[in-house]
Amino acid sequence: MLTAIVGINWGDEGKGRMVDLLSKDYDIVCRYQGGNNAGHTVINERGRFILNLLPSGILREGVVCVMGPGMVIDIRHLAGEMARLREAGIAISPENLKISDRAVITMPYNVQQDCLEEERLADKKFGSTKRGIAPVYADKYLKKAFRMGELKNPARLFARLPGIVEWKNLTIRGSYGAEEVREEDMRAYFNEYGLPLQDYICDVGLYLNEAHAAGKKILLEAQLGALRDIDYGIYPYTSSSNNIAAYGPIGAGVPNLKLDKVIGIMKAYSSCVGEGPFTAEYFGEKAEKLRKAGGEYGAATGRPRRVGPFDVVASKYGIRCQGADEIALTKLDILSGHEEIEVCVGYELDGKVFTEFPFTDVLDDCKPVFAKVKGWNCDISSCRKKEDLPQAALDYIRYIEDACACKVRYVSVGAERDAYIEL
Repeated sequence: MLTAIVGINWGDEGKGRMVDLLSKDYDIVCRYQGGNNAGHTVINERGRFILNLLPSGILREGVVCVMGPGMVIDIRHLAGEMARLREAGIAISPENLKISDRAVITMPYNVQQDCLEEERLADKKFGSTKRGIAPVYADKYLKKAFRMGELKNPARLFARLPGIVEWKNLTIRGSYGAEEVREEDMRAYFNEYGLPLQDYICDVGLYLNEAHAAGKKILLEAQLGALRDIDYGIYPYTSSSNNIAAYGPIGAGVPNLKLDKVIGIMKAYSSCVGEGPFTAEYFGEKAEKLRKAGGEYGAATGRPRRVGPFDVVASKYGIRCQGADEIALTKLDILSGHEEIEVCVGYELDGKVFTEFPFTDVLDDCKPVFAKVKGWNCDISSCRKKEDLPQAALDYIRYIEDACACKVRYVSVGAERDAYIEL
């Protein structure tokens, strides 16, 4: 069984919370793309955890976690993340964490280049997390990157280093006029943070294929959402990788396997971190009230998230891009206490209303078209069965199902592991 859990919208939909929950039914959880530029927040009986690189299944005893070849890995950040989890009593060893030898290493100069470019762009910046993601993916496709497997052959790795450093300085020093990259610093980076990971590095594709053949259940975990996908998102305000489910087997290391199920995650309202068009966005007091109620601050950056009502147009598009078979609807409890709930049902441009997601270039000029549905004026955070939910909440769920043409299977009504309802 091969299942993907993916974001439907702009990211931050609650994927980590759902992976942590559903990992009880899986043997293996694999992150298949991205780096430490987004965070998955998980709250369970052991505490509150923010995971940037490690799969969210790492908090579930007995689950093997895999970091796939589609990832870019900041080894210094990974070392810190592993240390924090160990301090919290989470066991991490080569038995429950396997890192692809084909995954790319995010280098300190990638982070430096990311920061320099955002500074150069000034008020035209993309809203980067400044963690080197775009530069390291660029290096990958320029065939100038280092891969995790090279850490197992340090002599060859260090033989490549001078040429790469010389090449990178053409940009760092030559284009930005910044302090040049020093070979000895990069060597120290590999020695301190890379070489201790040698026992974790393996051919994860072989491991996953053998596990799949043995009947193991594998869960693929995405980062961000469909609208941040490099090809199908709101380009250029996207991530630098493919987070859509179709890429999951490729990024995990098993391009020969086919997905059996895709679970799409979306919030009962909308949120967005970073720059770019966000048609349904709320502003002012209206936005601040929803932001505070939902705790909408980025897990990786702490930045206040932009918020708005549930966006039917964007969600339909995200569901189509992801090929979602079913939906997990998160943070329904945040909408409690409203007599009416707004929903964005269309985008208006030059007198015409779009109900399908348009090309990015016109989004900045689109205005939201809102409809209102009946709310529920009561707390639902203690509900654990469908029958516990008020009729207005059930009607809101059905409204979303009908509008997006996809069934909702899971509904979260709180951040804790057990605060959910399976419909």
